[in-house]
Amino acid sequence: MVKLTFARGASLSDPTKLFNSSLEGSTRRAIDIRDGERIDEAALKQLIRAAVAANASARTKKAGKKA
Repeated sequence: MVKLTFARGASLSDPTKLFNSSLEGSTRRAIDIRDGERIDEAALKQLIRAAVAANASARTKKAGKKA
């Protein structure tokens, strides 16, 4: 099994319900992928891109507060 954890996953839109772990937390979400399980590749790519954008935005906001 592979676990993909998204630190700010709770703030991401997940219309295809890829997140299937750590759902009770207030910030992070995770996807558990079991051996042989098929995953919606397009949805996963979209989720990863959204996570990268969210992290970049948070980093920019944090840098702006320090200036």
